[in-house]
Amino acid sequence: MHQGVSRRGVLAATAAVSVASCASAPMAPSADALGSDDAVGLAARIRAGEITAREAVEAAIARAERIEPQINFMATPAFERARERAAAAPQGPLGGVPTLIKDLMPLAGVKTMYGSRAYADNVSDRQPPYVDALLAAGLVPIGKSTTPEFGYTATTEPLLTGATRNPWNPTHSSGGSSGGSGAAVAAGVVPIADASDGGGSIRIPASCNGLVGLKPSRRRHLVASLGEEAPPVEISVVGCLSRSVRDTAAWLALTERTGGNREYPPVGLVSGPNTRRLRIGVAIPDFLGREPDPQVRAAIEAAAELCRGLRHDVRAFAPQFDGEGFTRAFTLYWASGAAQTNAAIREQFPNRAIEDMVEPLSLALEETYRTAPEGAIENAIEFLRGVEPRYESWFADMDVMLTPVLAKPPVRLGEFAPTNPQAFQRIGEYVAYTPLQNAAGAPAISLPLGWSADGLPIGAHFSARRGAERTLLELAYELEEAAPWRDRHPPIWAGA
Repeated sequence: MHQGVSRRGVLAATAAVSVASCASAPMAPSADALGSDDAVGLAARIRAGEITAREAVEAAIARAERIEPQINFMATPAFERARERAAAAPQGPLGGVPTLIKDLMPLAGVKTMYGSRAYADNVSDRQPPYVDALLAAGLVPIGKSTTPEFGYTATTEPLLTGATRNPWNPTHSSGGSSGGSGAAVAAGVVPIADASDGGGSIRIPASCNGLVGLKPSRRRHLVASLGEEAPPVEISVVGCLSRSVRDTAAWLALTERTGGNREYPPVGLVSGPNTRRLRIGVAIPDFLGREPDPQVRAAIEAAAELCRGLRHDVRAFAPQFDGEGFTRAFTLYWASGAAQTNAAIREQFPNRAIEDMVEPLSLALEETYRTAPEGAIENAIEFLRGVEPRYESWFADMDVMLTPVLAKPPVRLGEFAPTNPQAFQRIGEYVAYTPLQNAAGAPAISLPLGWSADGLPIGAHFSARRGAERTLLELAYELEEAAPWRDRHPPIWAGA
């Protein structure tokens, strides 16, 4: 087995998650075997013999078939494979729990299309240690979830599979790039799903879909790639989208590095709140001084007041930061990744026109990189490498920072469509709050504490210094108890 995935570790985690499953009462049962349980609760029912893994997976497949036409979250179904795995009664802390793997993550034997027409027929023959850990935990993937092309943008509307719709209102975006996972979990198809975050792609769909979304610290989790060289600045991490804090805590415990290559002391399984009161700095304008939508401001102010009512020390915070310089550097670094990917596609498919394989947005990003002044990418990398110490310095006088996740409630589908070459520039203000933690390598979590006037979710974004996932999860447990959200379901809901 791969690093951090041992029989002893899985058995220890099973015991810990079993204890956690008793920490709060299970949700009321629904009409099928899945009920309304979260992943930890469902695993506990399977272990207790109340239902079988096969029954849980069959219920998830039935829900997927019923809900997929309404929200379009599935990139590639893997139902027969899931049935075979469930029939073997997989063991582990989340044994038998159905899930989805994001279409950016290789899963051996299943298509990995990266949301792109270039790879519409690509089947992975390998998978990274991170996926091995998910399978060792007993999870049962029923398919791959949709993503924008190569995860480039914050809405899931790829030409390959079409738009993924928000179950709270299907005319609106489910966010991105983990939009398929977010929509499926919010709609109750599966209780938990794989996600990744290179600029907000866990936290954005969490905000759009009313979910919990934790972005871990850089190099907190097991290796999630297939041996590529490390990029100059590591901005991408992996995690999950869930409906409960304890599910997110369990996923982190099962996928974090615990061996000799770990960057931090292991978090372990966080099972509840802490009595320690935190210093929370609230920064509502973005790092360019722009105000969010008034509904977003109201939601974040309400979240701050909730924290204040819980006796945390809540104060205004105005970070001193070169927001314009950061935006330029991050955008160019993002564009350089698109240019490298497009170059690889041209080399791999020399007889096909690039315009027939990748989207206008991907080509526009490549053009941004290609037309940058000489030395610009080197300067951008240097700037981004300097973000971590600047960000860490803010936490000398606070424990947690609270900001919006997004500048507006979930946008309508089409507003940032990838067929618009200017989409990436137009989306910059919308997503201005989330890329900072990717450059800093710091953890952050979106919690579903706010709602728009027309019933769309608005996430509250809490972040901390590198390695402080425990602080965020303990605070999240406390807020979940104070302002419960798990029984609030969208109009498109797979349960009874």
